[in-house]
Amino acid sequence: MTGETPSLDPAEKVDLWRQRYFEAQAAAEEFVLGEHGEEGLAGWIEANSRITADLLRAQRPDGVSATDHFMTRLQRQLLLYDSAVSTESQPSGTVLRNADCGILRYRKKAARAGVVLTFKSPCGYCQKLHTTIAARYVEPDVTVSCEQAGDGCTWRAEPAQASGEDAAGAPHRGPAAD
Repeated sequence: MTGETPSLDPAEKVDLWRQRYFEAQAAAEEFVLGEHGEEGLAGWIEANSRITADLLRAQRPDGVSATDHFMTRLQRQLLLYDSAVSTESQPSGTVLRNADCGILRYRKKAARAGVVLTFKSPCGYCQKLHTTIAARYVEPDVTVSCEQAGDGCTWRAEPAQASGEDAAGAPHRGPAAD
């Protein structure tokens, strides 16, 4: 190979970064699961969430709540994969709807191309990782949760009382359960 290497156009760079991130993440998951099993994966999530929460603290813009910063970061991460994402503020908190997850779409494309995937679905890992990051980072009176919805999910960041807990922090069961 001789001569100058042509530069990549912006779309090619984005695709290459996605591919490299996907490869690195898949290799880490395969290694951790292969060497340490599910217990190792739980440890990986704990370490990853601690490191990410620390980075978020260092990167949080002045005047932005940790919850808003977390939800914006999650939205931007999903947008990196061209997910169909919308957010709305509700009286009970912030709702982020991921109607069509680009990460799932990307993985399906990779599987069709012959890539062996570590997880049948990344959703359980993604949800556990991000709720663990949130638990370490957002304000202590906020709960972040996720519900699966087809090829997407809905994330909620709500004050603890709005998420079904009583004033003492215990799950609220409602009058029928009392």
